[in-house]
Amino acid sequence: MLPEERFKALVEELAASPGVSIPGEPGRRGFGSSALKVNDSIFAMISGGKLVLKLPRDRVETLIRAGAGTPFDPGKGRPMKEWLTVTGDDEESWLALAREALNFVGSAHH
Repeated sequence: MLPEERFKALVEELAASPGVSIPGEPGRRGFGSSALKVNDSIFAMISGGKLVLKLPRDRVETLIRAGAGTPFDPGKGRPMKEWLTVTGDDEESWLALAREALNFVGSAHH
C-alpha cells in the first residue's frame, strides 16, 4: 500500500473524532493543505512519502531513540522539536501514533 493510500485510510479512521478536519479538496497547495487537523492545528500529514506527526518533544525523542522515527526537518536545515517522521510503515503503528498526536494537539492548545 502506498503511503498516500495508508494516510487516506488514517484520515477515514480519524475523521469522526471531535474537532478533526480532514485534508481539503485536491489541488490545494501549501503547508498543511493535505494535513489532518484538530481545532485548526495540524497533527498529522504526509511529507516526502512519510507520515509526520506532532507529538510532545520528549515522546518524539523517545520514539527516535527507539528507532520508530526520525526528526522532521521541513527543509530549513533545523528539525522541528515536536514533529516526528515515522519510519515504520505498518498501519497499526501509524494509527496508534496518529491517535496520540490527535490527543496531544487536541488537548494542548486550549
